[in-house]
Amino acid sequence: MKPSVWVRMDSWVRHLVPFGVTMAMLLLTAIPTHMPGLDGIVPMLPLMGVYYWAIYRPDLLPAWLAFVIGLLHDIIAGTPLGVNALVLLMVQGVAAGQRRFFLGKSFLVAWWAFGLLAASASGGTWILVTALLGRAIDPSPLFFEYLLTMGLFPLLTWALARTQMAFLKEA
Repeated sequence: MKPSVWVRMDSWVRHLVPFGVTMAMLLLTAIPTHMPGLDGIVPMLPLMGVYYWAIYRPDLLPAWLAFVIGLLHDIIAGTPLGVNALVLLMVQGVAAGQRRFFLGKSFLVAWWAFGLLAASASGGTWILVTALLGRAIDPSPLFFEYLLTMGLFPLLTWALARTQMAFLKEA
C-alpha cells in the first residue's frame, strides 16, 4: 500500500479512539445496577467523555460525533429523541470554544468548569424533557446523578488521559 493510504487509515483509527471510548462510557450507563433506591440514577459518563475530548482533542471528536453520541444516548436511555444530542452538542461547543482557556490550567479548574457545565446540562435536559413530555418530571434524580458524576469525574478524567497517552501520543 502507498504511505498515504496508511496515513488515512491511521487517521481513522485515531478518530475511533475518542468515539469508541465515549461510546463505551455510554454503554456503561445502560448497565442496570439493581441497587435499591438508585434505579434510574446513573452518572453522566458520555457528558464527561465529550467534555474531555472537546478540550484535549477536539479534532478527534468533532461536534457531529458528539451529536451522534447524543442520539444514541437518547435511544438507549429512552429520552425524547434529540434531547441528549442537543445537550452534548452544546457541551462540545462550549468546551471546545473555551479550549485555549483550559489548556495549561490545573485539574481543579477543569473540574470546576465541568461542574458548571454538567449542572447546566442537567438543568437543560430537565427543561427539554419536561417541555417535550408536557408535564414536570421529578428533578431529584438529576441532583443525585450530578453528585455521582462530579464524584467520578477525577477517576474518569484520569482514565481518559491515560487512554489519550496510550493511543494518541504521536497524534
